[in-house]
Amino acid sequence: MPRLPRQYSESGFYHVMLRGNGKQIIFEDDADRRFFLKLLREKTEADGVAIIAWCLMSNHVHLLIDDPKGSISHVMHAISTAYARHFNDKTGHLGAVFQGRFTSVPIADDNQLLQALRYIHENPAKAGVAAVSEYPWSSYGEYRGRPGIANTEMVLDMVGGTNGFLRFCNDGRYGSYYFRSTSRASDEDALEVLRCTLGGIEPV
Repeated sequence: MPRLPRQYSESGFYHVMLRGNGKQIIFEDDADRRFFLKLLREKTEADGVAIIAWCLMSNHVHLLIDDPKGSISHVMHAISTAYARHFNDKTGHLGAVFQGRFTSVPIADDNQLLQALRYIHENPAKAGVAAVSEYPWSSYGEYRGRPGIANTEMVLDMVGGTNGFLRFCNDGRYGSYYFRSTSRASDEDALEVLRCTLGGIEPV
């Protein structure tokens, strides 16, 4: 079956995901995570792409990027190729590290951008790995003042600074946003949308 053409964003913003092939682990230790972040910084800077938010999970990566020059495919190919080479050389793994090409969802407006950012930062909590504020491998700490690779200025201006960001993250209103990379939502994402529709009541 031929691949569907990628949807391009008029705003230049994208929610991007890279997943391990067959959902395999792609980060074996913190050295792998640091190497990926180094690649992410270098490759995006080289093509004029800004990182708005990021989160590294054990078998996938979420990114929110600003791509004003239409360089998304080149940047993501460069990152995934270089990281796969590193991972295979280090572990002796053979074959593809990532599951096909990266997945991207165009961001249409400010509300979608903010909901995508919150969705990205909430990944560790949803997976039962760690509280959002305690997880070290996302840009959440950068929005609270930790130096890093995310361009936080735009979002902080939108939400009223660091205090506004914390209020936005903790206000309890979970929008119906989910990472819709296919025509069918996952059971987890469908459940979250239902909770939002029911006003926070847990579905039976």
